[in-house]
Amino acid sequence: MNRSLLSLFGVLCAAPALAPAQPVGAPIMRLGEIRPGMRGEVWTVFHGIRPEPFTVEVVGVIRNALGPGKNIILGRLTDARVQKMGAGAGMSGSPLYIDGRLAGALSYQLQRFETIPHAGFTPIEDLMEVSRLPDVPRDSLREPIPFGLPDSVGRLRSTGGPVAAAGLDSPFQALTPVFTLSGIDPEVASLFAAQFSALGLNTAAIGGSYAFQAAPAGGSQGLEPASRDFPKTLRPGDAISVALAIGDITIAGTGTVCRVDGQHVLAFGHPLMRLGAVDLPMAASEVITILPSLMNSFKVANVGPIIGTISQDRLSAVYGEVGRLPDMIPIEVTVPTLRGTHTLRFAVVRHPQIAPVIAAAGLTQAIMGSNDAGLAEGFRIHRQVTFPGGRTASADNLYAGPQGFTAGLGEFVRDLTDWLQNPFERVHPSKVVFAVEALDHNPLSTLEVVQLSRATAGPGDTVQVTLTWRDYQQVRSTQTVNLPIDRAWSGKALEVVVAGGPLLDELTGRPRTMQASQIRSFDEYLSALEDNRRTDGLYVAVVEKAEVLLDQTQPTFDYPGSISRIAHAADEQRFQRHEAVVPLWEQHLLDGRVIPANVRRPLQVTE
Repeated sequence: MNRSLLSLFGVLCAAPALAPAQPVGAPIMRLGEIRPGMRGEVWTVFHGIRPEPFTVEVVGVIRNALGPGKNIILGRLTDARVQKMGAGAGMSGSPLYIDGRLAGALSYQLQRFETIPHAGFTPIEDLMEVSRLPDVPRDSLREPIPFGLPDSVGRLRSTGGPVAAAGLDSPFQALTPVFTLSGIDPEVASLFAAQFSALGLNTAAIGGSYAFQAAPAGGSQGLEPASRDFPKTLRPGDAISVALAIGDITIAGTGTVCRVDGQHVLAFGHPLMRLGAVDLPMAASEVITILPSLMNSFKVANVGPIIGTISQDRLSAVYGEVGRLPDMIPIEVTVPTLRGTHTLRFAVVRHPQIAPVIAAAGLTQAIMGSNDAGLAEGFRIHRQVTFPGGRTASADNLYAGPQGFTAGLGEFVRDLTDWLQNPFERVHPSKVVFAVEALDHNPLSTLEVVQLSRATAGPGDTVQVTLTWRDYQQVRSTQTVNLPIDRAWSGKALEVVVAGGPLLDELTGRPRTMQASQIRSFDEYLSALEDNRRTDGLYVAVVEKAEVLLDQTQPTFDYPGSISRIAHAADEQRFQRHEAVVPLWEQHLLDGRVIPANVRRPLQVTE
């Protein structure tokens, strides 16, 4: 991991470990030994960082509850402390001890609005099965899309995300970790609610993070570890968080440690997001309180410093190692304010669907989450993605204030998805930087009139294209473009197109969504990302209809039909045939304006 990312993580806390609530190496009670009527203790954190016990009585074992051989221990929660709250989110993984032996982990809610609270426990054998899975080399964690069917680079057909939420009528509800959004304003969070939900993130809770605090004025760059004294080692019953982002923006789900074996930890008793082999930050956690609810109780927590890495996210548990830090993608967002500039620094997990959404949420927070933001008129976002070896890709986007940005947020996230993943080499971005530049005027304008001086012209003639538009203050302006008629256009029925860059890219055969199978190398991929027309202003273009042959996203026009058919038959994924238009002439104008347009006028060129 690079040094800048290490500075972001801070250092591991060195406070002395507290005495364990139960022996770290407690013997195991097998499922076959469990009988109805047995009494046990469940250890979890109600407040702070020290686990406490509450009592439970075994009712029985529900066989094959989650699939063949996947059983659930059913327990009645007899302790007065949990009568009004039942099993809540954040208790996931709380170890169940019977006669001093570890029997399982609290992990499932049986039903809502119970008059007598019960809970489901994952047998310890199932958790330990996860710990025996083979390690996956870190350089092979390319984040292949682990769910759904790949429709294209950075796109998914509608599958509901990494793990579909169980319906309310399901007999078992996993105590799904409630993901704390720290550093994100509720209004910003609401903008991303649908995207978070599609990823399987339950973000309906309050919580915080003081794992990484801003360095004092004049201090060192980056972030410093929090002053809270967390234990360096983990014990069964301790609260831990698994993070998707850390830093000024922190997103993490909190659960409980079930078993500790040296530096290795089993927790949760059910999946985080069912991602399989992963590389996610494991963080210490402080429980502020448990908010009781007959519908769904949950722990309110502050995420602490990073203490290790979760390497497995499976059906029965998450599993990881204390002391090893994960690899992540550092994100930096700089925005102008009325008093200077402000920079947000955070890091996101290296996952092709999760990273773009969180990066966009952090950017949105920087734009909208300040009392003295100076972006009301409009702004430009410069994006630069750096890959190992110094390879970079960059782009600029113009927006008519925060409202214009949020209106196009879905498209921005889809575009960013293409930039933050890599289907060609086992490398991930080494840094992503967003620099926001304030404009002194609102760039939004409205195109009113597009008029050609003539619809028919001959070779050597000049056709004048007159554009009339109004700016945001309704000031009317006119500009005329001289269009020279080329002799090569003789006898052709053409069109004059007035449109924005992205639309003209699409009309001229450049695919808006790149298929992974169409590109053959990482360098070609980076070039394709940058090879777009400008997104501001307008293009005036003369085009003719044609069939285009795409070779690795590069359009070739007027290919002989025989060659086109042979190429397509040889590799139909690489060579794609489309109906498109050929740009014969084009000119960009109205720099620095956001001006939606899609106007097409016929132009006949005589012999």
